[in-house]
Amino acid sequence: MDVEEAFRTVGEFGPYQKQAVAIIVLTQVYMAFQSMLIVLIGSTPEYHVEQQQVPSSSQELVQRVVFTEDFDSIVTEWFLVKQQAYKVNLAGSLFFAGLLVGNIVFGPLSDKIGRRPVYLSGLFLEVVFGYVTAFAPSYEVFAASRLLVGLMNGGISVVCFVLVQEYVGTLTSLCFAIGIALFAALGYLIRPWRNLTTAANSFGVLFFLLSVTLPESPRWLYCQGQTDRAEQVLRHMAMRNGNTVTNLMLQRVVAAKVSSPTKRQTGLLQLVVHPVLRIRTVVLMYVWYSCSLVYYGLTLGAGDSSGSRYMNVAMYGLVEVPAYPLCMYFINKHWAGRRKSMSSFLCLSGSACFCTVLIPDNTGSVLSVTLLALLGKLMVSAAFNIAYIYTSELYPTVIRNAGLGVCSMSCRVGGIMAPFVSSMRVLHSSVPFTVFSLSGLSAGCLSLMLPETLSGPAAETLDELTGPTGSRVLENKALLYEHDK
Repeated sequence: MDVEEAFRTVGEFGPYQKQAVAIIVLTQVYMAFQSMLIVLIGSTPEYHVEQQQVPSSSQELVQRVVFTEDFDSIVTEWFLVKQQAYKVNLAGSLFFAGLLVGNIVFGPLSDKIGRRPVYLSGLFLEVVFGYVTAFAPSYEVFAASRLLVGLMNGGISVVCFVLVQEYVGTLTSLCFAIGIALFAALGYLIRPWRNLTTAANSFGVLFFLLSVTLPESPRWLYCQGQTDRAEQVLRHMAMRNGNTVTNLMLQRVVAAKVSSPTKRQTGLLQLVVHPVLRIRTVVLMYVWYSCSLVYYGLTLGAGDSSGSRYMNVAMYGLVEVPAYPLCMYFINKHWAGRRKSMSSFLCLSGSACFCTVLIPDNTGSVLSVTLLALLGKLMVSAAFNIAYIYTSELYPTVIRNAGLGVCSMSCRVGGIMAPFVSSMRVLHSSVPFTVFSLSGLSAGCLSLMLPETLSGPAAETLDELTGPTGSRVLENKALLYEHDK
């Protein structure tokens, strides 16, 4: 039997797989803690600068920063204000730079040596570097540790997604939004930044110990030709699911030789050379960049918004929860589809951010600004979710992974820029929202250049994208698709 039939035999989503998925979902909550850490521990409390006279022959005057709010953060410990304030945003950007590198490195590494060893090693090192963050003796050590934590966080996020896809075939990122809200509650209970960092990171120890029980992916073992090990894992799953399997034997895989035309179609260069893919890639890279910039920009700025910083962070997390059913409803409607839905959500997000600019600072309408910002976060969260589905359908099968990888890289660039855009409120409170508004509106309009994918199956080869032959192939596939429905 093949591996799909074997999973049906042992139980596609039995008790054992549910336990494995629960562990990985809990790990996603820990990863959300690490992603949002800088929002609270890098928050700047109220302060003023006093002029003090130093007794000397020149009667020199020096400035002393006095924090008037009882709040402990890296800002109060290392006096990261005025000319040093950029260091807080730099630490946030270093985390996202680590995410970028981790996405690039860990995916191919897990394909080569296995999902389980890469996942466990990455999680263990993230916990280690997380404790380095908590006990950093200086800002330089703190910043370096955030880069390394981001590297591991970005890497294992890729492996987590692949593992659950290969265990049961489904995963929702809803747990990340819940993790943001839980982190706000944890920050409210634990105020000193070193204690908060230690507590948030300690959850990683628990999840690592639970993750040790996870098996290697049977699908990866099978694809690597390690059929005996794949059978052992599947039998173990069957036993834990309460199924008695006596004749589970996988068919031996013979590696098929890839024809030279197919090889020519799978390179990254095709994303630039192919006329259709070139346009799609440029548009999608900008869409992913804008989604990331607005999403993380609004989220990272929650701690500096008016009102309770803990309540703001929690709301910016919980507002994502309705985004998931909202986007899934619209993308499957023929009058909306993928393209119109994503474009509309991006434009609505940009419009909400633009409306905050129109509210004068002296009106005291803090609640209106917060509600509009939360609406923008809801809309961009929905667009972000659609972008994942839509992008995978726009690229042919032979080059889909390469296209998703390039879009993911541009997404991380948006994350790197987000902390600095949020810090531009020192110039004027409307500057960050202006940037987010322009990004959302432009990405929403630009995405209308993309074709709709709801009405038919995705292309499998590059030949199906252009030329009369490709048009006929897609037309025939669409007819078969409609007939099968």
